[in-house]
Amino acid sequence: MPASLCLIIATFLWGSSFISLKYAVGVYDPTVVIFLRMLTTLAVCLCLWRFVKRFEYQSGDWKYLLGMSLAEPCLYFLFEGHAMEYTSASQAGVIVSCLPLIVAFLAFFMLKEHISRAIIVGFTLCIGGSVLLTLVSPSSEQAPNPLLGNTLEFLAMICAAFYTVSVKRLCSRYAPLTLIALQGLAGSIFFAPFLLFVEMPQQHDPVAFAHILYLGTFVTLGGYGMYNYAISKVSVLTAAAYSNLIPIFTLLLSAIVLSEILTLWQWLSIAVVFVGVMISQRHQALVVDLDEEDISEADTSKRNSVPATGELKG
Repeated sequence: MPASLCLIIATFLWGSSFISLKYAVGVYDPTVVIFLRMLTTLAVCLCLWRFVKRFEYQSGDWKYLLGMSLAEPCLYFLFEGHAMEYTSASQAGVIVSCLPLIVAFLAFFMLKEHISRAIIVGFTLCIGGSVLLTLVSPSSEQAPNPLLGNTLEFLAMICAAFYTVSVKRLCSRYAPLTLIALQGLAGSIFFAPFLLFVEMPQQHDPVAFAHILYLGTFVTLGGYGMYNYAISKVSVLTAAAYSNLIPIFTLLLSAIVLSEILTLWQWLSIAVVFVGVMISQRHQALVVDLDEEDISEADTSKRNSVPATGELKG
């Protein structure tokens, strides 16, 4: 399957996750939702054990495996689960637009990838648009405290960016399903103690439970599986750029499923974020042009360094 199609499917599933998560946390505590989600993922991975067990640990990878698991699912879902208590699904989806730019900064420090002026300008606009979105978003039934909710969602994006860069290091050594199984195990262990401090509802909601099963199977297993496979085929910045589709899918699904309506100022904030993202995409074009120019010059120098026929004979 082409990497681009895998990334589109992954972003659609992640965009839909905000809808399911919003419904689930309305019935259960966020930590309960995330624990059951991770437990579902782990259970499915155990059913696919003959694929998961193909794990050959390589020396020195423990810090990357630990960092990946701690960043996502542990801290990421902790921040995002509570964020959905205070902000709307559509606003959270827009905050995700900052992910490619955060990935670019982390890739510069961790993977030594090039960072351009376009990335810096785009990053500034995306952060400014996100702050504006937070300030102009009124409190509502769907977003009782958008300032807190959007801040928590932004912290979740930092964790997601660290996860993306870590997976880029690990995907060439371990199978995507193996990494997902490790996430399911780490998330189940991390969130299990939180169950001692939350109150379970007296009656269970079958619809909310169905959303949790959807999150643990299609979103976590399917979405991360597609993403981990694709990131082994393309650059980390290219894969992260596809996350720009997440708010689009989230906005469409929010309007259809949750009947959310955005104000004019919110749409303006969203436009600022997308302008920043579009500017940041110039970074990739500049890098490609530069690489092609370097290749051309290299080919020319090689051609010039080859002696002419007459020189060989002389």
